[in-house]
Amino acid sequence: MDLKGTVTISLEDYHKLTEEFPKAEESRKNLYEASKEVEVFLSFLVTREDIEDYVNEYNRQAVHSTIEVVDGKAKIKFKDEINNSKS
Repeated sequence: MDLKGTVTISLEDYHKLTEEFPKAEESRKNLYEASKEVEVFLSFLVTREDIEDYVNEYNRQAVHSTIEVVDGKAKIKFKDEINNSKS
């Protein structure tokens, strides 16, 4: 989404916004790291059990992510990333 234009906000709101940006980036980094850890765990399970039915059910119900298992390795895809890559 490429928006052009200007916005007027108070200095107080601007400072709040700039203070929150590092926190948002840290949360994003932590979420990414956690998803990688879960991928490793799911990949481990794939080698020990047939979890395809469970993965399919998860994908059917999940709102924000899907799990793909390719060559015995699990990958978590966030649906906003999938939608952004199609744009």
